[in-house]
Amino acid sequence: MTEIPGRARRRADQAQRTEDLGASRPAAASRPGRASRTADPAATGPAAAGRHPGQASRTDDPAATRPAAAGRRAGRASRSGRRGGDSGTREAILAAARALFGELGYDRTTIRRIAADAGVDAALVHHFYGTKDQLFAAAMRLPVNPREVLAEALSPGSRDQEQSLGEHLLHTVLGVWEVAEIRSTFLGLLRSAPTSEQAVVMLREFLAGAILGPLAAAAREAVPGADRQDAGYRAALVASQVLGLGLTRYVLEVEPLAQASSEDLIAAIAPNLDRYLTGDLT
Repeated sequence: MTEIPGRARRRADQAQRTEDLGASRPAAASRPGRASRTADPAATGPAAAGRHPGQASRTDDPAATRPAAAGRRAGRASRSGRRGGDSGTREAILAAARALFGELGYDRTTIRRIAADAGVDAALVHHFYGTKDQLFAAAMRLPVNPREVLAEALSPGSRDQEQSLGEHLLHTVLGVWEVAEIRSTFLGLLRSAPTSEQAVVMLREFLAGAILGPLAAAAREAVPGADRQDAGYRAALVASQVLGLGLTRYVLEVEPLAQASSEDLIAAIAPNLDRYLTGDLT
């Protein structure tokens, strides 16, 4: 079929305009935004990278492009060298608490200081023992039973024939106080009593249960016919002498008591203990 000349001319003109339009638009290749997204988003599009550095760092290398976060995490990682929840943590905390309560007393001892001496975080101390009062109660539990020690020292046949009951008793007490862990516990109670009601209660219970009971039993055996009230009175007198010695010698460090030998103290104090236990109190 023969094409109409006018229509053929219009098609030719349209084709020519299309060619001219494609030749006159070289800027179409200069649209970096689309080209960068299509080809290499990390290498092109610097404006976008400048506006969103966080997104670029997450895409390429988060560890290298987030120094602030790395710094914060480094702080956390630095704690990894401190003692964690291992089996020795509780014992380390108790040992540090016992030593500090004995050295500083209840009021001046802090959880933070105990944690530092034990090599743990303060939060771990709270996790294991709760409050300072609860930690104090746990730390003041003696590693030996003083009732058993006194009962053995006061039992018949436990001392030499040359020793009096007072001499043997004081020798035993001074020997127990020479054990560092026991002395720390005892000193912690004495130093904490003025500032802690719990320390007062614990010290009173310690005296009543661990010291006065065995002493009263010994007094009843040593004094025929002594009733319970008389035996308790004698035991309290002995306790006042012994605890007074501990306070002046180890807490107040009154000289020359603090430097006196055990033999000198026994020679000077034991006769009083003998009189309290078996002698005439009138």
